[in-house]
Amino acid sequence: MGLREAGVYYALLILLAVLAVIAASRGLPPYLSAQNLGNIAYQASLVGIMGVAMTVMLITGAFDLSVASVAALAAAVLIGLAPQIGFIPAMLCALLTAAAIGIVNGAIVLFVGINAFIVTLGTLTAVRGLVLVLTGGRSLMVEQPELLQQMLAFESTRVPVFWPLLLIGLGALAFGILRRHPAAVAGGLTVAAALLAGPGFMVAVPVLYLALFAGGMALVLRYTVPGRRIYAVGGNAEAARLSGINVHAYKLGAFILSSVSAGFAGVLFGCRLGAINPTALQGTELTVIAAAILGGTSLFGGAGNVVKTVAGALVLFTLTNGFNVLNLGASYQGLIEGVVVIAAAAIYTVGGRRRANPRAAAVGAA
Repeated sequence: MGLREAGVYYALLILLAVLAVIAASRGLPPYLSAQNLGNIAYQASLVGIMGVAMTVMLITGAFDLSVASVAALAAAVLIGLAPQIGFIPAMLCALLTAAAIGIVNGAIVLFVGINAFIVTLGTLTAVRGLVLVLTGGRSLMVEQPELLQQMLAFESTRVPVFWPLLLIGLGALAFGILRRHPAAVAGGLTVAAALLAGPGFMVAVPVLYLALFAGGMALVLRYTVPGRRIYAVGGNAEAARLSGINVHAYKLGAFILSSVSAGFAGVLFGCRLGAINPTALQGTELTVIAAAILGGTSLFGGAGNVVKTVAGALVLFTLTNGFNVLNLGASYQGLIEGVVVIAAAAIYTVGGRRRANPRAAAVGAA
């Protein structure tokens, strides 16, 4: 329940409260309305999906800078092929293309021995160039009304979530209180959000995709043998290898998961707009990594939590939403977001040092 373990939840709660007070003082509509909370979750959904996979990647001790380019490529493949072969086959082609890039990234890093940062930086540029080639440097769009309707239904359908959200929040709150676990803070936030939004609370289906993906990955990482092995690979790859874990297989799987998740986010992005331009999602990879850092994921491997990464994405998009709703000036947005990320990294780093060497911390304080 301390700052290091649950700091991102506290940050989200404080940020929502501050923005709600500012909105009320300016006579604006309630900031914590069901519509606005749903908008924040919707805006964060694509980054959240990529962030969950990025967290798994960082836990294994690897890195992937190419996720935004892969997402743009998947969207371009979807928009380019859907009018000819239909939505579902085009979506499968987009996901297979993304998986192939993940395999290439992983193979180069693991079997050639080049640093993952350098490889995925090169892939970022190469894939973005491929997007330019496929689009011919211009925007592509779906013009068939039936196909566009099918794509919008896949991405923009709204589902009621009040009762599931309330029950999940109460369960997490009870579990966290009994076990003195940070889940208590997340559960409290979830219950509060459900009660504020009311029984008619509905969200777009990408939020549901994010919740299912994050929940599934959280269960795998915490309660399964492969999940524990992922942490072991990132914590000490040589020790994991000596204990019989196929380190290369787990790291390659992380690269594939990262790219496929980015591809799925790109599919959702293409469905959302029904179009794609060559510069789409440019720079989003930095937001994805920032969400993981805000969630306390270590850049050195062996530590991370996918639920906290989702909370980190919500913090970032709550900031963005607050700037837009309160008209605070977009020119300061990047500055404040950057300061927030640096502050979060500093808190986690200092907290980790004190935990690792409490005697030295006590002496320094004295």
